[in-house]
Amino acid sequence: MAKADIGLIGLAVMGQNLALNMSDHGFRVAVYNRTPERTGAFLNGPAQGHDILPAYDLDTLVAGLKKPRRVMLMVRAGSAVDTVIAQLLPLLETGDILIDGGNSRFSDTERRLRELRTHGIRYLGCGISGGEEGARNGPSIMPGGDPEAWPETRPILQAIAARVDGEPCCQWVGEGGAGHYVKMVHNGIEYGDMQLIGEAYHLMREGLGMDAEAIQRVFAEWNRGPLDSYLIGITADILGHRDTDGAPLLDKILDSAGQKGTGKWTGISALELGTPLTLIGEAVFARCLSSLKEQRLRAERIIGPRHRRFSGDRKQAIAALHDALYASKIISYAQGYMLMREAAHTYDWHLDYGDIALMWRGGCIIRSRFLGNIKEAFHIEPDLENLLFDGFFRQALVDADPGWRRGAMLGIELGIPLPAIHSALSFFDGLRSARLPANLIQAQRDYFGAHTYERIDRPRGEFFHTDWSGTGGDTPSTIYEA
Repeated sequence: MAKADIGLIGLAVMGQNLALNMSDHGFRVAVYNRTPERTGAFLNGPAQGHDILPAYDLDTLVAGLKKPRRVMLMVRAGSAVDTVIAQLLPLLETGDILIDGGNSRFSDTERRLRELRTHGIRYLGCGISGGEEGARNGPSIMPGGDPEAWPETRPILQAIAARVDGEPCCQWVGEGGAGHYVKMVHNGIEYGDMQLIGEAYHLMREGLGMDAEAIQRVFAEWNRGPLDSYLIGITADILGHRDTDGAPLLDKILDSAGQKGTGKWTGISALELGTPLTLIGEAVFARCLSSLKEQRLRAERIIGPRHRRFSGDRKQAIAALHDALYASKIISYAQGYMLMREAAHTYDWHLDYGDIALMWRGGCIIRSRFLGNIKEAFHIEPDLENLLFDGFFRQALVDADPGWRRGAMLGIELGIPLPAIHSALSFFDGLRSARLPANLIQAQRDYFGAHTYERIDRPRGEFFHTDWSGTGGDTPSTIYEA
């Protein structure tokens, strides 16, 4: 029997659909799952008629692969990945390739890459986005890790990826954990997009008093303009979905959001690298607040509800909310690119930011119209320092500014929380402020801790200490980190 082109371990929804996708593109796939019942159900169900070979143990899986062997892991991130690698390692040979297609933390990917190199095994950390539909019909794939493994895996990964304008949404990202890092940032932006859309929905539902049908029409209209995106589109679909009694199903869903950790990882990385990822941070904290359902119910009962009645032109309010959502979305992507730029500098990665936008244009959850504009911005200026310095995005924010502020004020006036929209506007105003109140913060730090400060009338890098109280002495503490 002919051997398989690739092995796949883990037959949950993503693993099954990736295997079918590979088979559709002419690759013979061997599959294994920890529970053999799932393997059998897959072969006797969705995989019928496909060139997919079952393996009920790892020895059989590895023995049935062409050399160099290529094995993709689609298992839960964390210790499960290490467990499977430890089981596979005695069965592999020098030059074989392992591909982690899960949502592993980039630091874990770098550790595994180093460890496996000592055994002669080539390792890829491969971010995959698109959910069930993307895995089946073409996801966005972000491969990184050992560059020697890329030529051996490229034909398969690019074949199964989504395509936009004939280009596969799968390009080499970089060495080490770069692939999983870029996927992490993608997921952070996804958190931000979902929170922004949720805030727009909340303002219309609770602030403007609109029903699900009216809000559905707004999102459907928005999806035909600059806000055109996968998430806006599915939001319109969700708002139009009815329960068995004919009522909007959305109104019956508990308002407590879950999370798997990638948004939190993005925020932690931003703190470690000193990058102001404010919008995504607010999106993560908003999910945390949503989980405090019982406490929120008590607070509303004890403190009182926060809603105020809207009076005004609803059409104008919706137009302002559109601009607030669009401008805030631009800020979210700009902050994500700032974080990737800082990570590339810190970890010595050579990221192609235009290629990243290309990979995100199709297949993935955050795919949207203006990713083409991001691709174009980095095509014009590959070393673009900040996305907001590009002509298209700079003008988009200037044009949206009045509506953005009206939308933000509307939330304040009506008592509707808009943490992501407000944080985006504050970042925008802070970034374009030549002077911020950090001089006072530095004076305070020097007053109570002798932490020193720099002066605007002296060269950067010279540090000074003042005895503010007359009793503190002249000895500074340590030089601060800017």
